[in-house]
Amino acid sequence: MKKAIGIDIGGTKIAAGIIAESGELLNCMEVKSDPSDRESMFNQVVKAVEQVLEGSSFSWSEIEGIGVGVPGKVDREKGIAVFQNNLPWKQFPITARLQEQFCPQRITIDNDVYMAAFAEWIAAQVNRNGTFVYVTISTGISCSIIHKGSFFRGAGFAGELGLIPVLSKGANERLETIAAGPGIQKMAEKELQAETISTKDVFAEYLTGSQEYQPIIEEVIGYLAQGIYTISCLLDPHKIVFGGSVIGNNPFLLELIKEKLKIYQLPEQQHLLGQMSISTMKQANGVIGAGLRVFERI
Repeated sequence: MKKAIGIDIGGTKIAAGIIAESGELLNCMEVKSDPSDRESMFNQVVKAVEQVLEGSSFSWSEIEGIGVGVPGKVDREKGIAVFQNNLPWKQFPITARLQEQFCPQRITIDNDVYMAAFAEWIAAQVNRNGTFVYVTISTGISCSIIHKGSFFRGAGFAGELGLIPVLSKGANERLETIAAGPGIQKMAEKELQAETISTKDVFAEYLTGSQEYQPIIEEVIGYLAQGIYTISCLLDPHKIVFGGSVIGNNPFLLELIKEKLKIYQLPEQQHLLGQMSISTMKQANGVIGAGLRVFERI
């Protein structure tokens, strides 16, 4: 059984896992990120890899390679983390540093959303001639597109769903600013004139039936449906899988989004309603996808 190490790097935590070629997560470990400087952050990546191997029965001789998901812009060919909003790694040579540290047989890096999308695409068993979209709704909103077995990257910035303008109270706003986690929190605080309300509490109050929270979530659902309708119109995908903490922790959102989306769609577009689902991997898809990319190039 072939095995690889997958690493999912974020601003708050780093997850490392040992992944079988079948996609099974054999072992996983998380450590806190340390974005205080470049070397401190890299040292935490090393720590995560070392701990995940120490906590398993495997040795480096059994590992085919390392896959790494990094937020922001990545130069896959040169193995460089080019730019991230939440990490101190501008032009950081992550591949060279990992090669120097561990000497693996192979290292592959990519944007973290692309890594997660790859895991979801494999799990969904979509026809390789079809179009698959993975949408993450978390602290930000983004998507990754796999068409006929290859990522659609455009000139390098494709999939930034969160930047798409949607209509909000008579004005255009970027989807991410009003429908991602921080945007939902700000909206609730403004509407309810409260100093601090967590996004988690907004959803909890909505589910209890609290009347003042109902219009907030209904508004968010409308914005998300507008964004998904853009995907529906431009790509007409065969399958959409949703991930990220906002929708993963509140799966009831999917049916509400479908109801709103159906209002916008023409009958010829509504095949998509039956092909929208929420990730069953949740936060593990980034690690799994990174590991699987060691075995398959797309």
